[in-house]
Formats: sequence, C-alpha cells, structure tokens
Amino acid sequence: MSSISMIKPFGALALGSVLFGAGLLAQSTPRATPDAVGMSTERLQNATAVLRQAVADRKIAGAVALVARHGKIAYLEPVGLQNVETRAPMTERSLFRIYSQTKAVTAVAVMMLVEEGKVRLADAMSSHLREFKDVMVQTPGGLRKPSRPLTVEDVLLHTSGLSHRSSELYRTRQVRVRSQALPQFVTNITRAPLMEDPGTRFRYSEGTTALGRLVEVISGKPFDAFVTERILRPLGMNDTSFWVAGEARARLATVYQLGPSGGPTPFEIEEEVPFTERPALIEGAVGLVSTAPDFLRFCQMLLNKGELDGVRLLSARTVEAITKNGLPAPVLQQRGGTMGWGLANVDVVVTPSPRGYLTAAGEYGWDGSAGTFFAIDPARHTVVLLFSQNVPASPDGLRARFKAAVDQSVIQ
Repeated sequence: MSSISMIKPFGALALGSVLFGAGLLAQSTPRATPDAVGMSTERLQNATAVLRQAVADRKIAGAVALVARHGKIAYLEPVGLQNVETRAPMTERSLFRIYSQTKAVTAVAVMMLVEEGKVRLADAMSSHLREFKDVMVQTPGGLRKPSRPLTVEDVLLHTSGLSHRSSELYRTRQVRVRSQALPQFVTNITRAPLMEDPGTRFRYSEGTTALGRLVEVISGKPFDAFVTERILRPLGMNDTSFWVAGEARARLATVYQLGPSGGPTPFEIEEEVPFTERPALIEGAVGLVSTAPDFLRFCQMLLNKGELDGVRLLSARTVEAITKNGLPAPVLQQRGGTMGWGLANVDVVVTPSPRGYLTAAGEYGWDGSAGTFFAIDPARHTVVLLFSQNVPASPDGLRARFKAAVDQSVIQ
C-alpha cells in the first residue's frame, strides 16, 4: 500500500489548529540579509540583472521576485512597471493573476477534508457529485463507459481523463464559462467525454475546478468561503482572493503580450468576466489573485510540513505524501520519467535535470499561464517565487534563467 493511500483522518487536529490561528491575521514573514541565511548578496544581484534585462529588452513589463530561506525573506525585488501606460511601478504589494498556482490551494482544501474523514482519495467522484455517474469515454469507435469510475485521487493527479480548458473539445462545448456557477461547470465537464480511461495517462485538466464543487458539497460552504476561512485567513494571506475589488484594483498588474513591434501590448485574458469583477464561476483550477509575499506564506506552510506561525492546516505526514510523486510508474514514464506530479498539484523532481525552473531532487512547485511560478526545495529550505503578467509566460526561458541565478547564490 502506498504512503498516499495510507493517509488517515486527523480531523480534530487540523480543524482545531485552524480555529486557534484565526486571530493571527496580521502575521508577516520575517526578513533577513542573504548572508544570514547562507546566500550570496553579490550572486543574487545576477538574478536581479536577469529580470532588469528582460524589462530593458521589453520581454516583460515588470516582475516581483522573492526568495526565502529558513523561513525568512532574503530577497524581495520589484522591477519594471505594473502598468506601462500609467507608469505605475511594480511594488511588493502588486497583485497578480496566479492562474494554475490556484490548484495547489484547492488540493490543500481537499486534503483537509480527507484528514477530517469526510472524503477519501479512493472515493469515486460520482459518490459526491452525481453528474459524474454518467460520464463516458471517447474512443475511435465511439463513446463507452470508462473501465472504472474516476476517483478524487485521479482528479488530483490529472489521470482522470478530463481535459484542459484550452482544448478544442472544451472550447467547442463551452465547458468553462466564468459567468456560469460551479454546479453548471460540473454539468458541462461531465457532459463532455473523457479523453481516456481513468488512471491510464497524465492529462493536465480543468478537473481541479470540479474539486472546488466537491469541497462545497462536502463542507456545506461556498468554495471561496471555505478557502478564505480555512486557508487564506489562518495563514494571514489577506491579499489573496478570487477577484479584486475596490481600492485594491489599483495594485492589479496588467497582463501584456508581445505586440507586432516586439514590445508589450495590454492583453485581457478574461474578456467575459475580468478579475476586477466577481465571477459566477469560482475556479479551483485558475481563479486566485495574490501577491508574492502572500503566496510565500502558503509555500512556507508546505515547506514547514503543514504549519505556519502556530497554525497547522495539514499533518506533516499528509504534506510529505502529497509533495512526492504520486503517479504510477507507467504513467510517470509516459510523462518522461524525470518529472513526477504530486497530489498537492505540483511538479516534483524525480531525477535531477538542469532544464526548467525545478532542478533538484525532491524540489516541487508549479506555475501560472500568465507568468508566475513558485519552487520549493525542502533539502535547501528554500522558496523561490517569480511573479510577472505576460503572454508567453516565460519569454526566452526567463523562469529557468532567473531560477538558475538564484540557485547559484546558495553558498551554504
């Protein structure tokens, strides 16, 4: 039996700790000089130079970069502009659409309910969301029933057979519509056929938004309320939400794409319901907006194995299990064999490689399609974040080049 399948309920501990920590709203992460946490100030300047050159070359409008080690912020660098047209500079409090980094938050919400014994990873999705009972699989010969029911674990591991919002199938069928609420989304996604039988292939999908509905049904609370009350507020993530309202809108960075002249041109990804309006669809896959210091607190909780500043969201055993590769060997090999995927909805390095922004064995993290990423290295007690707002998300390999410069700054 795998360590993942052996996760047991810890309901009283997890819930009690969250309630105890509800008053710690003003907590902030302590800061330290790079030298104090075993990093080179001089070498970190190389990381800054990478970002400044990207701004000078007009590959990005700006960014906020953050490095924490041993629980302290050693590097926090805003560069460039939050908005080119108004000349508003990037600041530590600039807000970013973090898109798929939202998945990790949703995964933690699900695992909290697992620890409380309210849902099991082996549960069929249809046992909680009846719409999944009639799901079919697309084959060359037509539609048929799946070889087995797809489970909560399948959806977390992206081995469910569900597809991505950008797929032709989902776009044609309008599976993801931000003006339609979660119940309708679940109806939409289950009416579209699975691409293959559950458990047979890694296919990055929109299924994490269906998990948001699962959390609603099981907890009896709207998904955004659950996330705010049980995760964001206890961690002191006061700048993280599913939409930006009021005065905070002035801090929302503009998304840019490379225009015909080669420079950044404003680009509204969500034309129907922008992030400055409350969407009907509260998306567990791509919905959150955050700042770099705010999201660090979520990352630090994971690095601390479920706890931050006296607030425990998950047991250490659960965090260890969900931040390791959870893909079965055949599926891992289909994915290339070197990069696994964890239940926390993160890439996990199985075999070290110099490519990409995750390079060390056991390092894990994920990114967003509008230019953000986070990387957590348990061995070196390090969290690295780079937040920008641009399409493509990593022009000229910016993520990997910045991360390499940061890695080279670790000296002890």
